[in-house]
Amino acid sequence: MRATRDGTAASGRGPAGALSLGEAPPLCGALAEDAAALARHTENGERLLERLPAPPDRDAEQRRLAATVFASCRQMREQFMRRHADEVYDVLTEGGVRRYRLSELVFAAATRFPGLVPTRVQVDAEGALIQADKEGREIDQGIFFRGILRSPAAGAHLADTMLLASPRALALIDGFRRDGRVDLGPVLVERRNGAGHLTVRNYHCLNAEDNALVEAMETAVDLVLLDEGVRVGVVRGGVMTHPRYEGRRVFSAGINLSDLRNGRISFVEFLLRRELTYVSKLLRGLLLPPGEATFAASSLHKPWVAAVDSFAIGGGMQLLLVCDRVIAADDAFFSLPAAQEGIVPGAGNLRLGRLTGARLARRIILSGKRIRATDSEADLVCDEVVPGHAMDAAVESAVEELDSPAVSANRAMLALAEESPDQFRTYMAEFAFTQACRLYGEDVISKVDRAWSRSRARERPRA
Repeated sequence: MRATRDGTAASGRGPAGALSLGEAPPLCGALAEDAAALARHTENGERLLERLPAPPDRDAEQRRLAATVFASCRQMREQFMRRHADEVYDVLTEGGVRRYRLSELVFAAATRFPGLVPTRVQVDAEGALIQADKEGREIDQGIFFRGILRSPAAGAHLADTMLLASPRALALIDGFRRDGRVDLGPVLVERRNGAGHLTVRNYHCLNAEDNALVEAMETAVDLVLLDEGVRVGVVRGGVMTHPRYEGRRVFSAGINLSDLRNGRISFVEFLLRRELTYVSKLLRGLLLPPGEATFAASSLHKPWVAAVDSFAIGGGMQLLLVCDRVIAADDAFFSLPAAQEGIVPGAGNLRLGRLTGARLARRIILSGKRIRATDSEADLVCDEVVPGHAMDAAVESAVEELDSPAVSANRAMLALAEESPDQFRTYMAEFAFTQACRLYGEDVISKVDRAWSRSRARERPRA
């Protein structure tokens, strides 16, 4: 059987294959006994891996052995999570009393259940490598989160936890209420005439998404939702300093492929966090903690306007699917090229078809069809197309139109009707595993490496 980077093959032969891990022991169904068996099996696997060279230095037989080890350990982790997800989550959260965010939860699991997920030391070590040179330990995090999110009880608790305001936002909210302005680096948040304006300023990469931008966006969305002086949120790209678009606004160039190639895109803190935090909060609002929730309100909802200049690619287009009003400049375009890049476009597969219909959604997602703001299909993904010089006025008009308590109430009901929390949780369970595997697909690594090489070649001065 052919070995692959994601460890789904399970047969090792030849000199390297002689160092066999053996079959994973069966699980008995008792949490303590099964956890001990998992720890022993994965520890034996780690010992075998330690005898191999680093991934880029392995020969074909050594690569097959590594794939066999990971496949055996991952199969046991998957079986363990299918049996014990609720018990594991109860142990980690003390029966749901503690609310762990994603990184806190997965690293707590690494300590409490050795071998279930990689340790912080292992993840940090991998984070220092380019994507092609990693073992792919984030796949084990994907197995863990798929197990948690599959559970109606544990998954719902985790999803709700991620809808709470972030610690960073809670630390900044008093200053924002007072000053009406917070500079988060990649995102500037300003309150103007009852609207919370999020200006994305990842200038060096045309507002491509990276770990720092995900952190800033969650904080910014939280601040807008928490501030009583803000009634409508607006997301727009800033004026670029990048030579290709200098002096022009850009909405989003999607995921930062250079960071992906260089191993700096985190599975947990980027790919899972963006979906379960700020993208979900745009749609579902901010969940209030028990001490602040009342019989009348358990969450804070506000309408959102997206103003698209130049283009909304990848994650940028995904944001449009959860906003209440989308305004585009007449020279803008939209695309979801994740399949061409080899990855999954977040929850775009869950949401796009509701707006465009199934056939067009497949052409956009599977074939990379690009929609220009002036195309006939554009009214399926945006509400208004105006000349570039009229964007400011169109945004102000939309803010004024959406500034109503009844709008906030109805958009919350629309979100519930269109996408139930259980539907989202179920989707995210499979997304967690699939996206983790895709990060280490050979096709993905080849594509991002070629894109990086082309980018470097364009940057080199000509002789």
